[in-house]
Amino acid sequence: MVSKKQKQRKGIVLPVLLSIIILIVIGWWVFCVYMYNDNFNISADSYEPLMLRVEDFDGLECIEYSFPSDKGQMLAGYLYTNGDNQHGIVIIAHGFGGGGHNSYMDAADYFAKNGYYVFAYDATAMDMSEGDGLGGVPQGVIDLDHAISFVESNNDIPDLPIVLFGHSWGGYCVSAVLTYHPEVKAVIECSGFNRSSDMFESGGKSQAGSIIYTMTPFIRIHEFFKYGKYATNTAMDGFDASPNTNVMIVHSADDDVIGIEYGLDKYYEKYKDDSRFTFIRFDDRGHNEILNDPNNTYKDEFNAEFDTWIETLDYDYSADDNKEQFIKDKANYITENLDHEMWSHRLDEGLFAQFLKFFELSVN
Repeated sequence: MVSKKQKQRKGIVLPVLLSIIILIVIGWWVFCVYMYNDNFNISADSYEPLMLRVEDFDGLECIEYSFPSDKGQMLAGYLYTNGDNQHGIVIIAHGFGGGGHNSYMDAADYFAKNGYYVFAYDATAMDMSEGDGLGGVPQGVIDLDHAISFVESNNDIPDLPIVLFGHSWGGYCVSAVLTYHPEVKAVIECSGFNRSSDMFESGGKSQAGSIIYTMTPFIRIHEFFKYGKYATNTAMDGFDASPNTNVMIVHSADDDVIGIEYGLDKYYEKYKDDSRFTFIRFDDRGHNEILNDPNNTYKDEFNAEFDTWIETLDYDYSADDNKEQFIKDKANYITENLDHEMWSHRLDEGLFAQFLKFFELSVN
């Protein structure tokens, strides 16, 4: 028989164990949210010495706008034109971590000189847009939702068919936002992912290994509490909600930032027989350079010259005491030595010609 004391001990042990488990789960949840915020609730500015400039693109013109997003924060918008006879509007959603839209100005110029108005913007807390921090990955879909509505309601911008172009984080945004804007004629998604938590999971695998999979459920809960429907809405939800929208998916198998299994491979499995979808799969284009001409060597040449310059420094640039000095010297070196004309014209124009043809078939 079980004694009375044994029953009492059992009655104490079980609640204690349950309490410990609950505390561990809560502690892990708090840690996961901390790591998420540390990585995604950020503000970011483009690195000024490497920023693209309107004057480096012949004929390119830009009109600046501002428009509100969900919390009233004003976002910076930019309408690019380069020539006449526009027959559509390309809205560009930029990637994450490098500031706002600036590094996609070359893409904006390409579309602008080939028959499109181009509207780009800086997401919340990026470059010229307001916000103490981004908040999280779904904020990108919210900002794009508001950008599309702004373009559609602005009397200064002609009422023309709208198409979307996005890379990385922007690739996810232009896909998921179709749930709210099925009127969009076409989407080109480059190096994107299906659900908002994929960005945390894919990016974190190289640092945390398989433990990242124990963090992802808590990230999804956190995003849901913060963003509601925008957090649960996936790229595939957007595709399915917009049956008249054509979709092009571009990804490289060696992408070490957003694994291809989070994007193209997943979409191909479901939509390979859907005539709306076009897939472009590369093997060796990586993530950040996927839009650039692989035969253009200027970046590699400049980096080699930069490495040579570093060797001439008479101080240890990695030492904490010298970091501030190195930041200044590095900026001065780039400003004095970067060929902006060559830096600004590295796009893979063959690839962009395919993009252009895809858009033209969708808006005509």
